[in-house]
Amino acid sequence: MTVHDLTDEDVLFRWLPFRTLTGAEPGALPLYCLPHAGGAASAFRMWQRKLPGVAVQPVQPPGREGRHREPPYLHMTELVPDLADVVLADVEESAAGRRYALYGHSLGALVAFELVREIRRRGGPEPVHLFVSGADAPHVTDEPGPPVSGMTRAEVAALLRRLGGTPEWLLADPEALQMILPAVQADFIVKETYRYEQEAPLDVPISALPSDSDPRVASAKVARWRDQTASVFALHPFDGGHFAVFEQAERTHRLVAQALAPWV
Repeated sequence: MTVHDLTDEDVLFRWLPFRTLTGAEPGALPLYCLPHAGGAASAFRMWQRKLPGVAVQPVQPPGREGRHREPPYLHMTELVPDLADVVLADVEESAAGRRYALYGHSLGALVAFELVREIRRRGGPEPVHLFVSGADAPHVTDEPGPPVSGMTRAEVAALLRRLGGTPEWLLADPEALQMILPAVQADFIVKETYRYEQEAPLDVPISALPSDSDPRVASAKVARWRDQTASVFALHPFDGGHFAVFEQAERTHRLVAQALAPWV
């Protein structure tokens, strides 16, 4: 079975494992949430039921949690078309009238951006809003330091510890670390091999939520997300590190809810 066989509901549930557990009222606006490198759908699980009129849909890439036996993607050009199939199929089934929004954190921000461009190329319905956090703008992004794909297990653990967001017990346990390592390194390969291609700016509002002490993201490069939209751009800085939007979830929810208010 592949993601192209979308007559089978199991495919959608693999990608959207909390699809029927949003706690949102019928007709709520879907918000598809894409996780960071090595992250999983559970990163956004606690966002459900926090945004009135919005059905938070955490996305589960292969290679982690309930999909840990599936090989993870290694290239953006393979991941994005398959993800577009899933999102478009789910949007068509939604009672929200082909309206939806996207949120991506870190690698997920770049995936969300490329997802919108893929959907635009197909002539599909574009999102009413794109939220990005923990990521430089795609046309000025780079990956500082040595490639994560070539790091030792100890070096990956040190990187994750510096970024925060990963429990210390997991980083200190060699067996547990080994379980998440394939997804982490595969996702960083996706990021490290990503090549931005010039296209027209999106006709989609973009909100960027940077953090002032993020060790892998530059504030000036986050502001360049404004170059990628012909619509409204908003910048909402956070105090904190790479995962500040999760650590300050109440503020994040408030900003997202305000931006989506015209659509819910």
